[in-house]
Amino acid sequence: MVTHIKANMEQITEKVIYDVFPDDLLNDYENVTEGPSDGVVYICNNENNPLHLFHSVFQPLVYSVVFFLGLTGNGLLLTVLLKRRRNLRITEIYLLHLALADLLLLFTLPFAVTQGVAGWPFGNFLCKLLGLVNRLNLVCGSLLLACISFDRYLAIVHAIPSLQTRRPKTVHLTCALLWLLCLFVTIPNMVFLSVKEENNPTRLSCSYNNHGIHASNWKLTSRFITHLLCFFLPLLIMGYCYTSVIITLCQSQRSLEKQGAIRLALLVTLVFCLCWLPYNITIFMHTLVMLGAEQSCHSRTTLEQAIIVTESIGFSHCCLNPILYAFIGVRFRRDLLQLLAKMKCLRVCLSGQRTNNLNRVSVSEAVTTTTSSQYI
Repeated sequence: MVTHIKANMEQITEKVIYDVFPDDLLNDYENVTEGPSDGVVYICNNENNPLHLFHSVFQPLVYSVVFFLGLTGNGLLLTVLLKRRRNLRITEIYLLHLALADLLLLFTLPFAVTQGVAGWPFGNFLCKLLGLVNRLNLVCGSLLLACISFDRYLAIVHAIPSLQTRRPKTVHLTCALLWLLCLFVTIPNMVFLSVKEENNPTRLSCSYNNHGIHASNWKLTSRFITHLLCFFLPLLIMGYCYTSVIITLCQSQRSLEKQGAIRLALLVTLVFCLCWLPYNITIFMHTLVMLGAEQSCHSRTTLEQAIIVTESIGFSHCCLNPILYAFIGVRFRRDLLQLLAKMKCLRVCLSGQRTNNLNRVSVSEAVTTTTSSQYI
């Protein structure tokens, strides 16, 4: 009788894989775990696992492109802003902090690629530190985008009443408090993240391994924080502020200025939504699985692939921030060209284009300098 029962159980458990808790960034996907409902262990056939292709080819390729483009764009932005740090405008102070947050987030990507390809060889301290840095700058970057939209709202919709509050000291204090808030909500990552051996004893994984069920509870809480502070709250603030800005500009008489500002407001909101909405939908579905929703082996693999792809799309927003918020500004372009000319990078190009573009640039600056300083 016991042998018959054992044989039946082996038939039930011989097919599939179920992993309830794969991490979003600093993790590797387990091959065996408990099912969501009754503790039965499911095992999937791991041959020709497409996740290996995603971790070893797709993720390194995309993250490498994001890393180098983001490093170049945010590095140039940070350099230009620091050169005139004593004369920064209100929006440029936010841009300075945003570039710093994006750069720190980008520096965690090579470690994430290594984790996906070969496991985690960097030790327990870097596991905790990089897990904190990644989430800290992801949350802070999103909230800084909301702050920029709110500053534009004050500057345009409430221009005169906001003169007393829109001061550099106030903005620096706001950014400092924002960093502290983000540190407070992400520091538990250092407590629960740790390095642990996987099924393969030669491969290590940086994941939420410490303190058992408390780590699982924090992971669910971290998902909620990601949804709220990294997407829905910034999107709500940006949507309201830029809608008010567009309504105010449509009622004004400055057509040349308002056309560029309206396009920018729509573009900023649309790009933010397109970059982060797919990722938020995907990890919400994965959270439902964590809470016990049924999932087949094929759908599990598809969901994990979707997490990798949508997370890569979300991180690409780091490359777009300098373009959306700085490179389109006349003043920033002028400072950037001067910086590159001093570095002798554009001497040949500048000499060939200076005559053709001199009148057009001067007219463009005369028309759009007010727009770039007031609306961008």
